[in-house]
Amino acid sequence: LCGDLKMQVPFPFSLLCLQVIKCKAAVLWEANKPFSIEEVEVAPPKEHEVRIKIMATGICRSDDHVISGALVMPFPIILGHEAAGVVESVGQGVTSIKPGDKVIPLFVPQCGECKSCLNTKGNLCSKSDLGTSAGLMPDGTTRFTCKGKAIYHFLGTSTFTEYTVVHESAVAKIDSAAPLEKVCLIGCGFSTGYGAALQTAKVEPGSTCAVFGLGGVGLSVVMGCKAAGAARIFAVDINKDKFAKAKELGATDCINPKDFNKPIHEVLMEMTGGGVDYSFEVIGRTDTMTAALACCQYNYGVSVIVGVPPAAQNITFDPMLLFTGRSWKGSVFGGWKSKDAVPKLVADYMKKKFVLDPLITHTLPWTKINEGFDLLRTGK
Repeated sequence: LCGDLKMQVPFPFSLLCLQVIKCKAAVLWEANKPFSIEEVEVAPPKEHEVRIKIMATGICRSDDHVISGALVMPFPIILGHEAAGVVESVGQGVTSIKPGDKVIPLFVPQCGECKSCLNTKGNLCSKSDLGTSAGLMPDGTTRFTCKGKAIYHFLGTSTFTEYTVVHESAVAKIDSAAPLEKVCLIGCGFSTGYGAALQTAKVEPGSTCAVFGLGGVGLSVVMGCKAAGAARIFAVDINKDKFAKAKELGATDCINPKDFNKPIHEVLMEMTGGGVDYSFEVIGRTDTMTAALACCQYNYGVSVIVGVPPAAQNITFDPMLLFTGRSWKGSVFGGWKSKDAVPKLVADYMKKKFVLDPLITHTLPWTKINEGFDLLRTGK
């Protein structure tokens, strides 16, 4: 077939011979059910697309939000968005990446053409699936099938599979010497937290910060606050088992809201003599979002929402909290322009400017993905 077509088409013969790959993937057929390890078919990359062999992927709370229904996505779906891998093949028109390159898929793409990409203040590319939840490639189709059914993509990445296909705007080439089982965290958790402090809040030297939630992203916020020179960093969590690692990474004070008979924002107000300069909500709960806002300084405090907000929930709060001068901000992927920033962050890791090992609690074969999510849900 390829031989016959070779004489009829103007683009390279090799592109026509790309094959469907059959591989294993963790498919989520419906909400509130375990992942099912299935054989899936992964179609060849189309124009401006890249097919990647996934070598390492992290588990993120955002994936679990889809399982619980807090983040609404279509089913069946292949989740996962924090990963690193090696390019297996590329579609027509891809010039910046070649087979064999080490890469990180980007759940926030960078097309370089939309308003957010062109504005120095923005990073949430209009090509992102974050707001639409379509679960499809930019051309409106999927590259995954299983048992004769189309399987949806997740945030344009879908990394809980041996092979995935992403758009060229949603992949970053990285240092060929980078350890993929470490730098996969730069695909989401580390970058999101670290950037929330450095890029979004722009934490200043000598300032005070409060971080609500000490999962991987929250700990990365702590690292960002420390890197920015914060003098005092309050780490807030109801799981005291997380305090030792928070202190290891830069927290100066660890606070369990369960230890107090008053709202946590009042506790922080008293401990700081009027509130912190910067606060970060890294859980995804509306009550902690308002608590984080209330605990920052009433006139010039900045509070950043980093945790994914739950679907179909609204926040009710006293508008005086904002009227007096506080700023309330959101941060997606730490405010980084993904294609530009990810290779630089990997380079910084290779230069030992920050550590990633403390963020990795367990390493499992990916077929034990359900056990991994159990560890996430139990705070381990």
